[in-house]
Amino acid sequence: MAETGPLHIQPDNDESDSREADWKSTISVSDALRMAEAILFASAEPVTVRALEERLPSGIDVPALLGELQSVYSKRGINLLQVGGAWAFRTAADLAFLMNREAVQQKKLSRAALEVLAVIAYHQPVTRAELEDIRGVETSKGTLDVLMETGWIKFRGRRRTPGRPITYGTTSSFLDHFGLQEVRDLPGIDELRGAGLLSARMPANFAIPIPVNDPDELTEDEDPLTDIDLEELGLLTPRVEHD
Repeated sequence: MAETGPLHIQPDNDESDSREADWKSTISVSDALRMAEAILFASAEPVTVRALEERLPSGIDVPALLGELQSVYSKRGINLLQVGGAWAFRTAADLAFLMNREAVQQKKLSRAALEVLAVIAYHQPVTRAELEDIRGVETSKGTLDVLMETGWIKFRGRRRTPGRPITYGTTSSFLDHFGLQEVRDLPGIDELRGAGLLSARMPANFAIPIPVNDPDELTEDEDPLTDIDLEELGLLTPRVEHD
């Protein structure tokens, strides 16, 4: 990696900031790249720009740094990819076949589970009743439990309809596993047909919905899950009231 000129850091107003005490007022671009590289490599989860800004010396243009690091790794065996608004090192796409056997063994899903996953991905936020209406068959709790265990789907909230049913959506782990930056990168109808995944005799008015742009943001007809909801779903330990 070629050494470039110094990257100037603008000091914060708060001179007592511990990072300012530990770092000089200038740092070379190559050093900044090495620091960001170390953080990304050591992290078990994708890292956000904000998280990098908090750990790197202040004043560094983190988005520009990530762009440079992405370019450096673009032709290597691992690439720096954006995953759901965060960044992570991942195996280069053309070498993914080397990992396929292990991945299949760990994530072998039934046809029903794959169908449910696809419906959730494209139709999120979606309730269990809506899942069954789209698929035309009953969706077992076991199928949903298996998908929850993979970490690819999650409980989003409650629909503002009678009964307030739970809504489901995909996770950042889903994006990461399938190499997507966001859910809108899911293949469209032309791509699915070209891959032979759709019949050529599909109805002329058949359409695939465009997924929500931000799967973490609740829609207007959803309420957030409360602590009571989380307790009922087994995601929060019930509170013990003392006398």
